[in-house]
Amino acid sequence: MSSAVAKRRRKANKAEAVPVIPQITAVPALPNAEPLAARQSSPALMAQPFEISDRAWLVASVGILLLAAALRLYALELKPMHHDEGVNGFFLTTLVRQGIYKYDPANYHGPTLYYLALPLVKIFGLDTFSVRLLTVIAGLATIVLVLDLRRYIGKLATLFAAALIAVSPGAVFYSRYFIHESLFILFTLGIVCAALRFYETRRMVYLVLGTASAALLFATKETAFVSLIVLALAWAVAWWWPNREVASHKLVYSIFRFPIPEAKKRKAKERVREAQRNSVDLRSIIERLGGRDRLVMLSVYSLGLFIFINILFYSSFFTNWPGVKGAVESLQIWTKTGTSQFHEKPFGTYITWLLQEEMPILLLALAGAYLALFSERINRFAVFMGAWAFGIFAAYSLIPYKTPWLMLSFIVPMAVVGGYALENLRHHAWGNLKAPIPALLIASLAVVISGYQSFVLNYREYDNDQYPYVYAHTHRELNALVSEVEQLAQRAGTKDIGVSIASPENWPLPWYFRDYTRVGYVGTIADRYDSKDTPLVIGRESNQPNEDQTAKLQVALGSDYEKVGTYTLRPGVRLALFARHDLAKR
Repeated sequence: MSSAVAKRRRKANKAEAVPVIPQITAVPALPNAEPLAARQSSPALMAQPFEISDRAWLVASVGILLLAAALRLYALELKPMHHDEGVNGFFLTTLVRQGIYKYDPANYHGPTLYYLALPLVKIFGLDTFSVRLLTVIAGLATIVLVLDLRRYIGKLATLFAAALIAVSPGAVFYSRYFIHESLFILFTLGIVCAALRFYETRRMVYLVLGTASAALLFATKETAFVSLIVLALAWAVAWWWPNREVASHKLVYSIFRFPIPEAKKRKAKERVREAQRNSVDLRSIIERLGGRDRLVMLSVYSLGLFIFINILFYSSFFTNWPGVKGAVESLQIWTKTGTSQFHEKPFGTYITWLLQEEMPILLLALAGAYLALFSERINRFAVFMGAWAFGIFAAYSLIPYKTPWLMLSFIVPMAVVGGYALENLRHHAWGNLKAPIPALLIASLAVVISGYQSFVLNYREYDNDQYPYVYAHTHRELNALVSEVEQLAQRAGTKDIGVSIASPENWPLPWYFRDYTRVGYVGTIADRYDSKDTPLVIGRESNQPNEDQTAKLQVALGSDYEKVGTYTLRPGVRLALFARHDLAKR
């Protein structure tokens, strides 16, 4: 055979060779979710319109993150601290200045909020901006994790989902809020993302990250067990749903042999074959992860790491061992709280709040869940996300205890499912509008509506309790009270003026007066006041005679004091400020 002929044959064989596309199952215990990274390299899908490039996806992702950061960082101190923020700030102040934190399971959540905020406060100082910076970072990190899901639901789906979270009124509101919720949803999503990566790569680093996320979740809030149960049930739904076709169709068409048209019979058989192709048994998953012995060993290591991290935080880094016992007791205490009349609301409260504040996300999530369940080609990961979103929504709806910040736990997975809906709609044309214009229009409309609601809530109506997220929030008039005290201190020629707070309702004043060492939170009226030691007195003013303190204060203060003003602390609570006569003069 001549050299020229051999070359021509090798060239022909090379041209006819079909590249093998690896079908990597990248979802832990959600077999055959078929990461889109593999499917998007398929020639069939490459022929579809509007495939976004990696570079365009990256640019769009950066743009979304910048938008999210701007909404969360701008005027971060504008909203006065909530009662709960004041309490958290007080614990953090004690940790910063005295190096002391002791976990109390009876009234408060876990310790991660304070220890993770500590480095930021050390760098930027102990102020409202610095402490809220932690939850801002947690909110942005959540969006980054959502973008990391592109291999499972598609590039556009993650961009849509990230954009929805970036402008969500609730996601922005609680990213600007020094409470545990932003950390809680970050660690929950961290478990999911780390598990996906571990199943895909089998790299130990992802197992460690997933275990650490689970441990930090429990060290953040007692409701972690609710989220973990829902995640497990969502996994079970995603496992079972595609396989239901095998059982149901075999039962109907094989056992009973109902007389049905041939076309329906062929379609049923195709559905069964498709489900069988998607079906992977537990043994194959165990083998993929290295076998039973390796899984047992890894489980032991993970459990040890989980326990160690929780002990580390709850013992205040081995300085408060009763905190570890309190962590166990907290589960029982929270169970009683969740079923008590404290913050009790009707079953449909969350759906009402969602319709008022997060309607775009809710409607898209419903569409995405439907598509995930009933599409011709089922995406197991989308089924999992839908089951997580509406599972946690149902769980919190069944619990009598309801607060708006709990909504963040289902807003984020709902946004991901909503992004999946838009990813599917991008192939559809409506009338003269060619694909993907309809999907982009819907996405733009959803982002604009949510963005406008977010702007109104976070920058204009942040203390208006007609909005669900503004829940017993501190009124902006508190800033005026704090400013008045600072001005009176300047007139007195001191930065540490004496203040007696007679009102039993005073949070978050301990946060705002953290630099004043001569403030007393007595919660009651004294028989008399020394105007030299205590030139300022704050009492409660109310239309209810049994709650009003102003009349008795005026008697106790006498002519040495003068009422400076009255300020709303939060709905139903007003504070009256009295100052020594010489300081009150303008």
